[in-house]
Amino acid sequence: MILKLFRAVWFLSVVVVLANLLYVYAMLPEEVVVRGGDSISVSKEVVFYLAVLVIAVINVFVYVLRSLLAGQENLRAWFHGLVITFNVFFVIALQALSVANSKDTFNHALAGPYLTGSLVLILMWAAAWPVYLLIQRFLVKQAV
Repeated sequence: MILKLFRAVWFLSVVVVLANLLYVYAMLPEEVVVRGGDSISVSKEVVFYLAVLVIAVINVFVYVLRSLLAGQENLRAWFHGLVITFNVFFVIALQALSVANSKDTFNHALAGPYLTGSLVLILMWAAAWPVYLLIQRFLVKQAV
């Protein structure tokens, strides 16, 4: 049952991240500045296709694991949740890129805590599976 819920939320997150990608693509200037140590300028088509590639590869793993782990519903549900957290990160990262390249007056420093929070969410979800396995092994009593 929980796997079905996670699959539905995952599908919704895929729709949201793709809609967000199209929205951000429409709002980006022709030359997108990616800030880091040095500012790098690339065309918005490169950003779009690179984002599509990364999003597609991450989300295709759901189908790969479905065929590899047919009987392990708990692991599949956890992995769906992990991919959902990646999709949340993609939405926030694309919005941060859009805000950083907009001509409007926004406080660009606000994007940092959101990006950090989404990365912490990914790490927390990734750590949840080993914790779940430890709880199952040591705290749940096995029937004899």
